[in-house]
Amino acid sequence: MNRTIAVLQKAFLLRNCTDHVFETRSRPCLQYHIKRCTAPCVGYVSKQEYAEQVHGARDFMEGKSRAVQDRLVASMQEASDQQDYEKAAQYRDRVRALTSIQARHDIDSDIGDTDVIGFFREGGVCCVQVFFYRAGRNLGNRSYFPRHSKDDDDESILAAFIAQFYQTKAIPKQVVLNMPVIDIPLFEEAFTDKAEHKVKFIIPQRGKYKRTLDFVVQNAQQALKRQMAQSATRLSLRRGVAELFGLDDTPKRIEVYDNSHISGTNMVGVMIVEGEDGFVKNAYRKFNIREAGEADDYAMMREVLERRFKRTLKEEGGVGSENWPDILLIDGGLGQLSASREVLEDLGIIDEVTLVAIAKGPDRNAGREQFFMLDKPSFQLPVNDPVLHYLQRLRDEAHRFAIGTHRAKRQKNITQSPLDQIQGVGGKRKKALLLHFGSAKAVERASVDDIAKVEGISQAMAQKIYDFFNGG
Repeated sequence: MNRTIAVLQKAFLLRNCTDHVFETRSRPCLQYHIKRCTAPCVGYVSKQEYAEQVHGARDFMEGKSRAVQDRLVASMQEASDQQDYEKAAQYRDRVRALTSIQARHDIDSDIGDTDVIGFFREGGVCCVQVFFYRAGRNLGNRSYFPRHSKDDDDESILAAFIAQFYQTKAIPKQVVLNMPVIDIPLFEEAFTDKAEHKVKFIIPQRGKYKRTLDFVVQNAQQALKRQMAQSATRLSLRRGVAELFGLDDTPKRIEVYDNSHISGTNMVGVMIVEGEDGFVKNAYRKFNIREAGEADDYAMMREVLERRFKRTLKEEGGVGSENWPDILLIDGGLGQLSASREVLEDLGIIDEVTLVAIAKGPDRNAGREQFFMLDKPSFQLPVNDPVLHYLQRLRDEAHRFAIGTHRAKRQKNITQSPLDQIQGVGGKRKKALLLHFGSAKAVERASVDDIAKVEGISQAMAQKIYDFFNGG
């Protein structure tokens, strides 16, 4: 995508500066000198010529690439006939740029707005590969591995996938399949009503659709092989975890907990989940810390675990339910382990889950992590142990999620203003107040008469704002 954007800049020479920069330029910027822009900011190109550049870019993005390229070739020939060889060379470079983009899509056909869906099944596992084409251009693809029972036939699995997939996805004009599914006329009718344009399902036997479909099915086959290899590796690692922590069975659900804050501000706790098929992103949870004291990491962990398990015991089926973890992995040392143990003992579930704390090594060296478990001496694993690397990935994912959550909360607090809490002060009035006084602090110090001088602020609203800040 980034390569394509860079090439499109070479081909169409459109500005990428903001309107403010555009309006204040007095001489062309670097983009002009490296031939990525025609400098409309300083009038080096006429409005009509620049409009033609924009029109060409729009046509190209709508799939009319051949027409755009033909126009550029004609312009190049015209400039050459007029012996304006420098301009002809510029058109030549733009034609080459467009050609390089199209060369990367060697399997693309002119198939308009189409989703091409390839189904492949092997060893009781199936893969659905979806390629997305819009205006005949490949906009990407994704692999899906739907769950199903061993008795389900291929047609039923694919039909169920399609029905679920397009509940949240845009429906194209055509859907190409490599096998028939039940009730295709019903799908076409329902999708046509939902999309408000005619939707057609195609099962091609030859031609451009068949060539593209064969490529998609081949991708599905390769994706399934990779998935099966990864699943086998993951199963082996989880068996190693079970042996390491003394579990009777391979864990089906591992939960990892971490906290994040800066000097006790914007405190958050997180939980990430690893299932049998990898990270379960829709099971991740964020906890805004409400009760723990500032920078009290142990109290933060206690609060997170209390809220997580009290809700599970009350609302989600309790011990042994689908959402019950086999292992709790805590990012921390012996202190975090003790804090977590207190919560589980108070809730009476200390024997229902395996509790493990993983502490970073000296100087946070990866590979020198220390593991702590209840009523067992701490231990380390060899630096090159695959199980250690697996547990490190789980810990690092929790840390990544915690840091991201903390930063988002901090950024939100930075952009918030006391003015946001005043009923009746929306974005327009808030902007007017800040432009007039310079800051929310200055608004807080202002008198009623001063506030009323702001455009859009009535005397009654000025009194309301004053009372908010002064306890009126």
